[in-house]
Amino acid sequence: MSGAARTAAEVHPIARVLPLLPLAHLDREFDYLVPAEFADSAQPGVRVRIRFAGRLVDGYVVERVESSDHTGKLGWLDRVVSSERVLTPEISALVTAVAARYAGTRADVLRLAVPPRHAKVEGEPSGDMPVVVAPTIDSSAWSSYIHGEAFLDALRASRSPRAVWQALPGEDWAHRIAELACVTVANGRSVVVVVPDQRDLDRVASACEAVAGSDAVIALSAGLGPAKRYRRWLAALRRDVSIVVGTRSAVFAPARNLGLLLMWDDGDDGYAEPRSPYPHAREVALLRAHECGCAVVLAGHARTAEAEALVDSGWAHDLLAPREVVRARQPHVVALADSDHALARDPGARAARLPAIAFDAARTALAANLAVLVQVPRGGYVPSLACGKCRNPARCRRCNGPLSLPSAPGADGAGSPTCSWCGVADTNHRCTVCGSRTLRAVVIGAHRTAEELGRAFPGVPVHTSGGASVLDSVASGPRLVISTVGAEPTAPGGFGAALLLDGWALLGRADLRAAEETLRRWMTAAALVRPGTENGRVVVVAESEIPTVQALVRWDPVGHARSQLEERIEVRFPPAVHVAAIDGTTASITALVEAAGLSDEVEILGPVDLPDGQRAPAGGGEEVLPGDVQRLLLRVPRNAGGALARSLADAQAARSARKSTSSIRVQIDPIRIG
Repeated sequence: MSGAARTAAEVHPIARVLPLLPLAHLDREFDYLVPAEFADSAQPGVRVRIRFAGRLVDGYVVERVESSDHTGKLGWLDRVVSSERVLTPEISALVTAVAARYAGTRADVLRLAVPPRHAKVEGEPSGDMPVVVAPTIDSSAWSSYIHGEAFLDALRASRSPRAVWQALPGEDWAHRIAELACVTVANGRSVVVVVPDQRDLDRVASACEAVAGSDAVIALSAGLGPAKRYRRWLAALRRDVSIVVGTRSAVFAPARNLGLLLMWDDGDDGYAEPRSPYPHAREVALLRAHECGCAVVLAGHARTAEAEALVDSGWAHDLLAPREVVRARQPHVVALADSDHALARDPGARAARLPAIAFDAARTALAANLAVLVQVPRGGYVPSLACGKCRNPARCRRCNGPLSLPSAPGADGAGSPTCSWCGVADTNHRCTVCGSRTLRAVVIGAHRTAEELGRAFPGVPVHTSGGASVLDSVASGPRLVISTVGAEPTAPGGFGAALLLDGWALLGRADLRAAEETLRRWMTAAALVRPGTENGRVVVVAESEIPTVQALVRWDPVGHARSQLEERIEVRFPPAVHVAAIDGTTASITALVEAAGLSDEVEILGPVDLPDGQRAPAGGGEEVLPGDVQRLLLRVPRNAGGALARSLADAQAARSARKSTSSIRVQIDPIRIG
């Protein structure tokens, strides 16, 4: 039908459409006439196609109005892609808030919030709306926490409490989450639970299904596949009440009448989105809770400085157990420095490169028919090598990448030093500094550790968890479980002992969050061990005087988070302030800063050369900057963060309008600053 033959809708004939365009200066609504045949289907929130600059592009109808301020001729909606109103008013407001917080565009945020359409799935019948029966909740477990039962009462009364919950060691935290969710659902309100990975998703979803029934729970993750994921996402959109459990992007799930938003282990770096505008799921959750006024819980065994800042400001409250309860539930923790290895006199301990006390803890647990968890910081066999004489890091002669030992050396040449970047073996490596041919291990990987422990404890089954083979759980009985950080399985009744090896490899990283991340990893593993009253023991190989080690020994994540926050305040880094990291060439950074017109309260740090490892966003993403790039930091007080983001967004829009082609990346409060 030609444009001249078309008739506009009688009521609200103008549709304001947000086109999904990558250009920052086009991040606004454009007015289009609604043909009469689309009068009923072109409602706010639906996907449409419009003609923009001579080509068809996708977009969303934001609203329908009676008139337009545009003085020229208006174009027509080309077609309504689907009558499904996938962009709800709540999610639309959240998308706008996230784009403003991270100096991005709504089109980029929408790509994260709304999955691609699957036409066949959308045409499937919805089926009957599931009836959610209010389950009977035994809230006695919450009496172990100060104000725990009062928090449940607030949820039952449909109030919106905000809390930072420190789960006790050995706690069935997934079941506690299910209880919070079911109390909320019983009042006719939905719940969104966000977890770091698929293992946690399966665990929480199963716990929720056990309490509320499978019909009430929707599990969302990127690994489902386009059709299955979109089917479940539509179920969350169409249901009046549901419990949505998912990974990072589930924080945008279109759950109706949201009553509770809960995030488990908010310090996990998997919550940092690797795609523009690089939002962190925790910050999105807080923005959503603020926009819709729902209850919010940040939970975990450890605590981040960001969570402590929320408690410190009074925005959220502590949900803690009394110290006597913590002491009764925690395992007995002992710290031992690397130098104490020399004190080992047991041949088995020397063979397993364990301190004697760690070897004894493992032997005692195995003798009691209990499993032993051994946490190592790196996977592989020997993931890092150095010169055996001068300790200079061993590098590849071809590409200067780090050399590692992927497997045990063999007579056929297998297990030769191999480059971690280009994969080329270097059988005749010679140190470029001193010329020595000897090599030494800098870090011992999980497979080498498993080999050593297998020799030290003959006849004991040895399992490894990490990389492409992650165990969810292990059977009962004596066994050794060697796990990389973050891949620890569970054991029936808890592990008898946990050995946390090579602590210096975690604590020694040049990272602002190294101490916080190390304690989080240690506490996650230690929480899987039986209480000290049941002879559960944890041995951490690290200097006992280090504050992070002491926080583990005392099981004091709150005190450690408070000290981390105080340090951030002193050195003026997030969350004490807001920081924008601008990566690009010198010319592009200079042009952007000049266009932003920064105020006097903005402190400029740098620029400095950007390391190779940070040319792609943390977590791996679609954008990789070219070589010879620099990073400039802009630091402002917290109350000026919004103004800084607006200035940078306006500068990027001006740069886009000038059709600048140079690569540049803007990240607000990135998890990796240095």
